[in-house]
Amino acid sequence: MKALLSAFFLLISVSFAISGQQQQGLSVGDKAPEFSAPDDDGSTWDISKFLGNKYIVIYFYPAAMTGGCTKQACAYRDHKEELQSAGIEVIGISGDKIENLRLFKQAENLNFTLLSDEKGDIARAFGVPLSDGGAIKRTFEGTEHDLLRGVTAKRWTFIIGKDSKIIYKNEVVNAEKDTEEVLNFIKLQASK
Repeated sequence: MKALLSAFFLLISVSFAISGQQQQGLSVGDKAPEFSAPDDDGSTWDISKFLGNKYIVIYFYPAAMTGGCTKQACAYRDHKEELQSAGIEVIGISGDKIENLRLFKQAENLNFTLLSDEKGDIARAFGVPLSDGGAIKRTFEGTEHDLLRGVTAKRWTFIIGKDSKIIYKNEVVNAEKDTEEVLNFIKLQASK
């Protein structure tokens, strides 16, 4: 009985340790996970085509066409030239269906790639916390749309360096200031 109890407590300890690792996710210095996913036009976007060539900003956001997510996306849109000049490729990832992303991109005139992570596989690979998906209704050009998402990711931002490692991780993202913080970080990196 004592051995059984010891084994039980060991199993619980290991489970907590594993779940703690999953919750923490990737850290600065870790190699970025390789992945591919459907983008806003239905094509497959593959990170391996960009690794080693540019800085890659991967930002996870909860849901397309919501307040904070729109402010964050529009800030990236408005700083496109500055981001490109700094050698940065921006990728927004959410649990939204491709149709939502297409509508979001059109409604806000977004000029960077959005990826659909309906099952949350990419978010899990980065350690981003997830909750259940959901649905919202939005009207665009006089038509009401039901926007469905498989999962809802926390708002986290990562920068992958040209060596394919995570060089920046922000778990407490200010949607409006995210782009500015990313640009400041890259400028600081360049000055070293």
